[in-house]
Amino acid sequence: MRTRVYKKQFWFNEKEKNLLAKKSSEAGMNESEYVRKVVLGYEIKEKPDDRFYDAIKMMRTTSNNLNQIAKKAHTLGFIDELEYKREVEKLNNFISDIKIKYLICEGVVNK
Repeated sequence: MRTRVYKKQFWFNEKEKNLLAKKSSEAGMNESEYVRKVVLGYEIKEKPDDRFYDAIKMMRTTSNNLNQIAKKAHTLGFIDELEYKREVEKLNNFISDIKIKYLICEGVVNK
């Protein structure tokens, strides 16, 4: 079943129409999604370029490799597990911070 049951129609001049199209495209959203986010109070951020996604992929791969190495080293008794976990947590926090900066729309939903 459709979750949005109310249709709203708006009239724009040429400049407003182009600006909405440009901003929604930059954010990686369609126009209706963009308008809904703005209405809900989100700060819309421009979608990052491919370098961002490449960096995230590299960091995830590195994290996975570190985890595999640590498991093996722990089995053999050659690593400080507590220190390793702290380092992995730092890396995960860094990934989360990058996501917040580049991907997640900030704002509070008005109730």
